[in-house]
Amino acid sequence: MNDRLLDKLKTLADAAKYDVSCSSSGSKRNNKTKGLGNATGMGICHSYTEDGRCVSLLKILLTNYCIYDCAYCISRRSNDVKRAAFTVDEVVTLTMNFYRRNYIEGLFLSSGIFKNADYTMERLVRIAKDLRLKHNFNGYIHLKAIPEASDLLLEEAGLYADRLSINMEIPSEEGLKKVAPEKNYAGILKPMNYVAERIHEYKSEKKSTKSTPLFSPGGQSTQLVVGATPENDQHILNLASNLYAQQSLKRVYYSAYVPVSSDSRVPVLQHPPTVREHRIYQADWLMRFYGFQANEIANESHPDLDLELDPKLSYALRHPEVFPLEINTAAKEMLLRIPGIGPKSVQMILAARKRAFINFHHLKSFGIALNRAQYFITCKGKSIHSTAYYPEKIRQRILMQQKSKFQQKLSPQLQLF
Repeated sequence: MNDRLLDKLKTLADAAKYDVSCSSSGSKRNNKTKGLGNATGMGICHSYTEDGRCVSLLKILLTNYCIYDCAYCISRRSNDVKRAAFTVDEVVTLTMNFYRRNYIEGLFLSSGIFKNADYTMERLVRIAKDLRLKHNFNGYIHLKAIPEASDLLLEEAGLYADRLSINMEIPSEEGLKKVAPEKNYAGILKPMNYVAERIHEYKSEKKSTKSTPLFSPGGQSTQLVVGATPENDQHILNLASNLYAQQSLKRVYYSAYVPVSSDSRVPVLQHPPTVREHRIYQADWLMRFYGFQANEIANESHPDLDLELDPKLSYALRHPEVFPLEINTAAKEMLLRIPGIGPKSVQMILAARKRAFINFHHLKSFGIALNRAQYFITCKGKSIHSTAYYPEKIRQRILMQQKSKFQQKLSPQLQLF
């Protein structure tokens, strides 16, 4: 690799780190005709698959030149940063060379907007098209679709990419107008709706016509920036819930706002709100896999998530009328609401109680986190604790457990000094 291309790579890979909209995709693009790569059964990213494997991708921007001046963005027009741009051939060559050397398993490609949306999107599509058709590349490709790009380009992008994502960034139109006045929700939602419709149409057609090509088989995703504007957690979770329902998004990603430049439109923060980001991810997980509604996690009475306890624990402590639950009779949807019990454990409980009554010894053998669950369950009417259900006392006990566990982890490290 020559010095000029290496310099571009350093600049544009660093600029891409602020985009978190990539993960295991669920794409199933099989390797055919002795091509390169295989995206079957997994997505490619600097993240972890469901079975715990770490996977890698070439994650870069096509360019960090941008016509927009969004206050939260490192690549904003008025920011004094080093600029660079790849050509189409350079990105294709980098991807193929890195793949052949086993450095990566796929490509995540985003871009600043130069000239206009279609000009930028056309180049992103050409890269994916060249990889697929000229180089027979069957590895994972995730393209960041450009808001306000034409339907024709989005259609072509979906035929070559495993996943498309269109970032909303700011969780409200009012907030977007404040920090990115050149953008609007209509320009974001229109392509998002179009991609959702085409994914559904291609899936329906493929049921009757097997030769129908894949169209963004890993679905589409988006990213929301947390903390750059004043929306509370209730607003963010309601928005995410609506996006999952209306646009059938595969994932909504959340990114704690990192102050990247001085601007009066965004808050001055000492540290990015990473704990808040983590709690929102946990809440998102509850909506997607545990049957929770957004308003059960955050509502008018509790508009922001508890930063000390995870959302499932907070929910349980706020509902003494529901808990404790009898483990031998509670319905599946209620078992999923017990802190310390996950979907796999629920399946084991349901299977085991068909044969016999379950006791606390059984629960421990199932791998359930009894240090949490014990406060919210009974087995054959009995509880580990003889005291009544006092949420505030339980909260303090759990916080003490967390503090003790943290100190135990820290202690061996301190002994090294």
